[in-house]
Amino acid sequence: MSHNLFPRERLKFAATINDETLTEDVDPDFEIQYIDIGNVNSSGAVDQIATYRFEAAPSRARRIVRDGDVIISTVRTYLQAIAPITNPPENLIVSTGFAVIRPRPDMMDAKFCRYVLREPTFLAEVEKRSTGISYPAINASEIGDIAIPLPPISAQKLIADHVEAETAEIDALISAKQKLLDLMAEKRRAMVAEAVMRGLDPSAPLRPSGIDWLGDIPAHWEIERSRWLFTERDQRSQTGEEEMLTVSHLTGVTPRSEKDVNMFEAESTAGYKLCFAGDLAINTLWAWMGAMGTARVDGIVSPAYNVYTPGPRLLPDYVDALVRIPVFAQEVTRYSKGVWSSRLRLYPEGFFETWWPVPPLQEQQQIVEHISAETARIDRLRTATENSIALLKERRAALIAAAVTGQLEIPEAA
Repeated sequence: MSHNLFPRERLKFAATINDETLTEDVDPDFEIQYIDIGNVNSSGAVDQIATYRFEAAPSRARRIVRDGDVIISTVRTYLQAIAPITNPPENLIVSTGFAVIRPRPDMMDAKFCRYVLREPTFLAEVEKRSTGISYPAINASEIGDIAIPLPPISAQKLIADHVEAETAEIDALISAKQKLLDLMAEKRRAMVAEAVMRGLDPSAPLRPSGIDWLGDIPAHWEIERSRWLFTERDQRSQTGEEEMLTVSHLTGVTPRSEKDVNMFEAESTAGYKLCFAGDLAINTLWAWMGAMGTARVDGIVSPAYNVYTPGPRLLPDYVDALVRIPVFAQEVTRYSKGVWSSRLRLYPEGFFETWWPVPPLQEQQQIVEHISAETARIDRLRTATENSIALLKERRAALIAAAVTGQLEIPEAA
């Protein structure tokens, strides 16, 4: 079965949109399962469905979905949050930020619908018709006006079955590669933790450190309270013209200019704290999440951060590796102040209570070089794996596009 190009019809001709909505007189105790826009990823997978009593559910939790529907996000449409609904529980509700597309049984096959809404021309049209800069949105009625390829329903079924079989293989490959990425990230974390807390010589004799988070350390290492290893730096910028540095639990300390940040920018950064290359910068509010690291370049940080200069017994790169292992973030949390776990702040008097392993300087240097070499190797593998995932996703998109528009030869008895 090959057609040069299928005729196009407006979507509303083949499907209805937003048929059913929960009314306000629902029993307050009625339990719903809820999908919000953030729960649908660009591949169409739904994760983390929340459960609410109707009374406590977000006011957006109103759209009723049925088996065979496809939900498509009407806000931030460039994210392509589009997901098929299969065998949903009776009480599954989705956000009013989705348009619920329900195929008309005599016009469109449900499985074909989930693929045709991922056809590039359709997606491009959705984006083109979306309005707004940072939060582009489209009306559900506008989506209904967009034309889709619409072959006869018998052809739709053949196409959908063929695409399903072909994409299943691609999806299995993507999933395997994704698992590999997770393993690499885990391996990298374990490698760094092992190096900074145990050193590189597996045969070195160990002794108990007496510190819970450290456990046993090489017998020849010292341990020391950070108050004897660091001094606080509280020098302020006169002009605020230095490089602005940002501190995150994912990337450590990086120049703001390298980040894609739409954060609030202060009118003037005069009075911000100076932070020199080699200094340890800690985001006081997010220390419990691991937002700290060593600066690579001179710059300034928010006055709400704390800056510490390591003394002669610690190499800045060793400090950076150590503060960014998860177990260290857990340790500083013990010394943080605050009622709620999400509002904990790490003040200098708390930081100065923490205990540190202090290997000989030459060994710190070897540990840093080892971490650097191993990290580079894992990163090369990660980049190659990410590139191959991107290529598989492109192949999947191209396959769907060719099939639903009639550019692909579909075997009759697929």
